[in-house]
Amino acid sequence: MSRYSLTTRVATPEDAPVLAELWNDSLRRADRSEQNADLELVVKGAEASPEQRVVVVEYDGQLAGAVYLRITTLSPLNLEPCVQAIHPRVFDQFRRHGVGHTLMEAAAAFAEDNGILHVVAAVPHASRDTNRFMARLGIAPVAMYRIAPTTLLRSRISPQRSPVGADSGRTRVLAARRSLRRARAERLALPEA
Repeated sequence: MSRYSLTTRVATPEDAPVLAELWNDSLRRADRSEQNADLELVVKGAEASPEQRVVVVEYDGQLAGAVYLRITTLSPLNLEPCVQAIHPRVFDQFRRHGVGHTLMEAAAAFAEDNGILHVVAAVPHASRDTNRFMARLGIAPVAMYRIAPTTLLRSRISPQRSPVGADSGRTRVLAARRSLRRARAERLALPEA
């Protein structure tokens, strides 16, 4: 049985089409050319910044996985520095070949090179295998990051309001019934003379 070689390198803009395929469920909804353009910008931005890096792992010369690394703080409230490993992802055909370990090794090396004590991984909550892998590496869950379209959130937190004029007949009937109940209660409360 021959062993294939794993190579770690920094991504280049030419990797964008393969990265778009790898991260397709994490990108904005657009056609593939726009997603490729987005990833070219991400890769170029990472190349220009000492606090960001897009790392790819090649398995026998083929791009097998990637991770976006960035230096930030644990949260906007906790200013302890950390390295975020955003969407470490491996193509299905390259799983169980050490690619994921190599990606996380790159994250640890990036943190060590910058004197940072913590690595945070952002992985899809529904990916059972990925979450188990992270747990085996000692990366514990800390928070659940949730998302919703603004319109959905607005509809759930604001009371439903009827447009002016809609249901005005029903509103008048309810108001008339309340008035009748009040009048009846007042008559019953009056002492008889």
